Amino acid sequence: MSKPLLHFSHGNSYPAGTYSRLFQALAPHYELRAHDMVGHDPRFPVGDGWQGLVDELIHQLEGYERAPVLVGHSLGGMLSMMAAKQRPDLARAVVMLDSPVVAGWRALAWKFIKRRGMGSRFSPARFSERRRNVWPDRASAYQHFIAKPMFQAWAPGALDDYLEHGLKPHPEGVQLRFDRSVETRIYNTLPHHMGAILREPYPLPIGFIAGSHSEELRQAGLDATRRLVGQHLVTIEGGHLYPLEKPEETARLTHAMIERLLRSAPADIGKVPAASV
Repeated sequence: MSKPLLHFSHGNSYPAGTYSRLFQALAPHYELRAHDMVGHDPRFPVGDGWQGLVDELIHQLEGYERAPVLVGHSLGGMLSMMAAKQRPDLARAVVMLDSPVVAGWRALAWKFIKRRGMGSRFSPARFSERRRNVWPDRASAYQHFIAKPMFQAWAPGALDDYLEHGLKPHPEGVQLRFDRSVETRIYNTLPHHMGAILREPYPLPIGFIAGSHSEELRQAGLDATRRLVGQHLVTIEGGHLYPLEKPEETARLTHAMIERLLRSAPADIGKVPAASV
């Protein structure tokens, strides 16, 4: 019997290969697929509300021979949730890894901020737009990142995975592959329409794994997330980047959540219509 298909979507600025430790831990249970970097295909530009990025994910899912379980971290979890809402025939279930759902008064405030052109003042874009992205060599890049507490919390080898998949040659040495202008646009176009999604029952089983010390979740609150996923919410010790801090535990909880969600799914969930095969 073949393994279930799992499509993973990465967080903003982290190419999929950054999560290699997580993939290794999930591999015994799933046939894994992942898109290298979202937001870099000119056919699917980054725009307000991320519809272009959702279309990019849907384009990938349409190419699969069977519907996968969608798992995504941060940005990737939001895109997975939005794509499956739009095309529930292309997925079996969704697991969001610390993907803040912004709704209610926070969404209205964010909508106002974006209209005033002040997104960079109230989002991580204030850091990404001026982030250093060129170093003389890989060793220098490693020293730059390992000096930061955030990267010191990552599992052994995870930073090496990030550099392996996140750097490219540059005339002055090496450069980040993930374009920081794309990263900034993604932050500044965070959706404000999640309330509309929450007003209707979600069409697929959906779950959420929250980082116990996630600053991003603290800012967004968990009320909207609880309305979306109901009882399918668990917590893992760690911050927003817990998939890179604790990849094996993340894999264990993700696998348990998927099994739980699939047990609750109707029998016809995930059957791709013949016309789209």
